[in-house]
Amino acid sequence: MHNPLFLVLTVIFSSLVVQPVMGAKGFSVELIHLDSPISPFYNASLTSSQILRKNALHSMDRLKHFQFLIDQSAIQSAVTPNGGIYLMKLSFGTPPVDYMTVADTGSDLIWIQCVPCLQSQCYPQGSPPFDPQASSTYKKIPCDSDSCQALPRYQCSNDVNDCQYSYSYGDKSFTKGILSTDTLTFDDSNGQKTAFPTSIFGCGHNNQGKFRSPSAGLVGLGGGPLSLASQISNQIDNRFSYCLVPRSASSSSKLLFGQEAIISRPGAVSTPLVSKTPQTFYYLSLEGVSIGDKTAEAGSSQGNIIIDSGTTLTYLESSFYSSLETIVKDAIGVDPVKDPSGTFSLCYGAKTNISVPEMVFHFSGADLLLQPENTFRINDGLFCMLIVPSDSLSIFGNYAQMNFQVEYDLQKRTVSFAPTDCTKQ
Repeated sequence: MHNPLFLVLTVIFSSLVVQPVMGAKGFSVELIHLDSPISPFYNASLTSSQILRKNALHSMDRLKHFQFLIDQSAIQSAVTPNGGIYLMKLSFGTPPVDYMTVADTGSDLIWIQCVPCLQSQCYPQGSPPFDPQASSTYKKIPCDSDSCQALPRYQCSNDVNDCQYSYSYGDKSFTKGILSTDTLTFDDSNGQKTAFPTSIFGCGHNNQGKFRSPSAGLVGLGGGPLSLASQISNQIDNRFSYCLVPRSASSSSKLLFGQEAIISRPGAVSTPLVSKTPQTFYYLSLEGVSIGDKTAEAGSSQGNIIIDSGTTLTYLESSFYSSLETIVKDAIGVDPVKDPSGTFSLCYGAKTNISVPEMVFHFSGADLLLQPENTFRINDGLFCMLIVPSDSLSIFGNYAQMNFQVEYDLQKRTVSFAPTDCTKQ
């Protein structure tokens, strides 16, 4: 998918039957950035600047599709399904069968390719599609169920009561099939197994567009009722968190559920989640950004920014960005250089001896101090700010979140941040 979460989530599964029990502390899984040198999909022919520019372009597409979804009142999903950055291995069914899927906090529906799946209607995924008839725990969901009616689009035929879903994406890619339930199984990073029976997912029989191997489908982690995070919320104490390592790290990131997700280290700050439409997205209130004693203030702050680990850059509404750029330039005190690619708005010569200022993002009730690694990066001989203007909405991207443990408490409706060396998480 275009940028669904710039990481690869690796969870290894076995063919053992797993009891639907979770440890008291919850569970955690490893996250590996798709473009990390330790990723199985690492492309050594790309330079770090090419990778950054590719991810930045995907971020721009993601911003457009987020706005599209908001404008369309959740008729279509925001994610474009090419160039996915989080890959999650999980098993479906009994006995469990492993599949690699794209994990995305910016969408809700879980779906995988299922047989029957004609070559003209399914894309190559590197493994056979899921066969529901081979699973003893697979069931179809009836059309009159609450789960079916929670979909943006569904239909029923006169002769069967199956919930036939149709889920489209902003780039006209789509998945169509039968809404179903089966057991999903996770291996956590400590080797323990956790199974969630009767998990709701789409068994996709017609999946076309920009989907590509090795992904067999998508796992939504957004705020809507059909997402994985919402479905298992009671079993994970209504919370999950992640800790993203810097791109140069040779270790993996972590995604944590339940008690393991709780921030236990000092220095944590919390800000409320704001309920808005569509409920898929996690909205926060950003009041301003300061450097030293100067502050760029947001025009309006209530629910004005989406926190998204699938977007590389941080986007700020244009006038807000303009104010921030002014105080950044004043703090650096060196003439900027234009980015020939037009990807970044504020750059300096990489050989220029500049000192990147610390920035404080003032969320409602939470002042978050960002380090230079969160806000600037080398790009083709330039040193560029990873914050750019947006004509529509604002997004707090994943570079800004690196080396923080970010905890989502879905019951208290808060997001908390704690500075962390995520390589040691």
